[in-house]
Amino acid sequence: MSDASMPDVIEVNLTNFQRDVIDVSRRVPVLVDFWAPWCQPCRALTPKLEALAASFAGRMRLAKINSDDNPELARRFGVRGIPNVKAFVGGVVVDEFTGVLPERELHDFMEALLPSPAQPACDEMQAALARGDAEAALAMGDVALALDAGFEPARLGRVEALIALGRLDEAQDALDKLPEPRHDAARIGTLYARLAVARRQPAGNAQDYEARIARNPGDLAARLAWSAALAARQDWEGAMAQALEVVRQDRAFEDDAGRRALLDLFALLGSDHELVRRFRRELAALLNR
Repeated sequence: MSDASMPDVIEVNLTNFQRDVIDVSRRVPVLVDFWAPWCQPCRALTPKLEALAASFAGRMRLAKINSDDNPELARRFGVRGIPNVKAFVGGVVVDEFTGVLPERELHDFMEALLPSPAQPACDEMQAALARGDAEAALAMGDVALALDAGFEPARLGRVEALIALGRLDEAQDALDKLPEPRHDAARIGTLYARLAVARRQPAGNAQDYEARIARNPGDLAARLAWSAALAARQDWEGAMAQALEVVRQDRAFEDDAGRRALLDLFALLGSDHELVRRFRRELAALLNR
């Protein structure tokens, strides 16, 4: 997205910083160049920044801040040496550098801030996932990756769709083949956990396992299967309770399968989830008996 309503290069101070940097960065990336009149490297860098900002034709803004005249802004953003260039996207600093970069590196730095052409298709994919239409999500993921094959959010959304469709081996392969660096480590970890939980889902009628447990409370294989079935329904408390009961009855059952099932559920929900905190305490109490 571009914004032709503003010039490519603007002078910024404390008075207009919120409007011309923070607010604008919610529409297009804004580079903030902290400089000073006495700074010789600044004189070398600023013309390059101005020319490149103009070449991006409204897709990016350059905001110049005289750090001598605006010490409060320099302190607020931790400027310790100049020239210091900070990139704002969505109202926050997402990247920066100090000193003078070669023109090619400078161009690459700025190019990396621009939204991917795959973003609109990725947004549609996420909307399809949110409404439970995994087939549509997968199709939009393919569209997104055709536009930008390396766009990590599209790759991860596509994995999510594959898991929802039960195509677990394909999802595993796609996750394993993510290139470095991997930016969204938290989401990647959650997807691996979702895969592990999904692989535990039992075949056949899940109610049969509940009936088996009613007949024989010591049927630990049925408890593990029922835990997985409850997880598939997002009954997280029930799933954890069944897995914990396996640990309580036989820690060694199927190579510590009850504890491993709990750990997968913990990873899926995240350490801040109230159920995770509760069942982690209960598991620790069992293991320390």
